[in-house]
Amino acid sequence: MGYKVVVAGATGNVGREMLNILAEREFPVDEIAVLASRKSLGTEVSFGDKTLKTQDLATFDFTGWDIALFAVGSGPTKEFAPKAAASGCVVIDNSSLYRYDPDVPLIVPEVNADAVLGYTKKNIIANPNCSTAQMVVALKPLHDRAKIKRVVVSTYQSVSGSGKEGMDELWDQTKAVYNPVSEVPPKKYPKEIAFNVIPHIDVFMEDGSTKEEWKMVAETKKIVDPSIKLTATCVRVPVFVGHSEAINIEFEDFLDEDEARDILREAPGIMVVDKREDGGYITPKECVGDFATFISRIRQDPTIENGLNLWCVSDNLRKGAALNAVQIAEVLGQKALKKG
Repeated sequence: MGYKVVVAGATGNVGREMLNILAEREFPVDEIAVLASRKSLGTEVSFGDKTLKTQDLATFDFTGWDIALFAVGSGPTKEFAPKAAASGCVVIDNSSLYRYDPDVPLIVPEVNADAVLGYTKKNIIANPNCSTAQMVVALKPLHDRAKIKRVVVSTYQSVSGSGKEGMDELWDQTKAVYNPVSEVPPKKYPKEIAFNVIPHIDVFMEDGSTKEEWKMVAETKKIVDPSIKLTATCVRVPVFVGHSEAINIEFEDFLDEDEARDILREAPGIMVVDKREDGGYITPKECVGDFATFISRIRQDPTIENGLNLWCVSDNLRKGAALNAVQIAEVLGQKALKKG
């Protein structure tokens, strides 16, 4: 016997990817419902070899459904996730709404799978921010070996992290560069994104950091270890899909780069591609459509006593969102619901 699964936000980038990954990983689905807002009602989406029509999220009855994957943003999630949870359906939420709620587990299965059992407090599980998810997959096995004191991370985040509007804006502005008679002023972003980088993701906070940078700090502490000090600079770059991160790590104990490379090779969810030659590393374009978090450029940092640098790349629509949500559903099934 399998699961009755709901995908809310099925017409968006992440929702469609959730459906693809559920099919690819052969998640044990007995029945599936795809939900969208009223304006997208009746839109057809693919699930494996099936074509499904979206139903109205606002009127859907979650009673009798096992798992709901939410990819609808914080506003609709605030309205509909508690209703789904109250009906007995476990919500796996991709928005930021519940990530910092102490009664809601924030899960990256390769890192803190056992914490999924905390779902019973609210019947809700949170999916972390895309930039956090890939980073903690790399940090956790190293932390287990040498205990991380401090992390300095600079992100290079693709426009798909902003949804379809971000991707459209990059596409339209890029075309406009080669067709000077047309002009595409910034809408989704504060400055032009085509052939540019923007050191600004989400709103600014009082201390000068952005909300995206704050998220990485708070989520790393909740998922891995509250004692880790972390500072982040998050940058939007003109890449359609795939987030990259330059990560500098300071440990309590010495960790040799060769041992770190071996540890990461054995760690779940990671693929190490680290050759000290032209092209001996992974770029965001190469990671698109892949399940793995790719690690390259592993090397000692000689400026501190116990330091390493590494380069981390992942498909943000997959590990940063849809894949992680499906992996949470798999863990939930194995550890709690026990169907399929």
